[in-house]
Amino acid sequence: MPLLAFDHVNIRTVHLDRMVAWYEQVLGLRSGARPEFPVPGAWLYLGETCVLHLIGADPPPMVHSDGESLRMEHIAFRAEAMAPFLEHLDGCGVPYKLVPFEALDIILVFVRDPDGNRIHVDFPASGQGSGATWSARPSSDP
Repeated sequence: MPLLAFDHVNIRTVHLDRMVAWYEQVLGLRSGARPEFPVPGAWLYLGETCVLHLIGADPPPMVHSDGESLRMEHIAFRAEAMAPFLEHLDGCGVPYKLVPFEALDIILVFVRDPDGNRIHVDFPASGQGSGATWSARPSSDP
């Protein structure tokens, strides 16, 4: 039984409205249809595909039995035209970190959402120009 495709990521948050606004404004996802559930939440779409489920969590997300908070390591997206994306991040005041990944000929742009979850958007390295042309607002954290 091989897997067919990636479906979605589910994130629990105490900042539901802020998270929805951030994913819409910064990454361009859009809120869409969501079945009725007994908990608040939102489904965000990339094109026609629902890729992110946000669940309103009150109290904050639970702690795993070994004491660590349950959280993911990161979410990743693919895109083209890195320069306009970096300009958009600058306009939104979102810090980012650029990480060239030569083995795959991509450049990863790392950001954090309002809850601190790490996200990277991968761009083809070819045709992006030299590092000096795309390091406008780097951050050491994301």
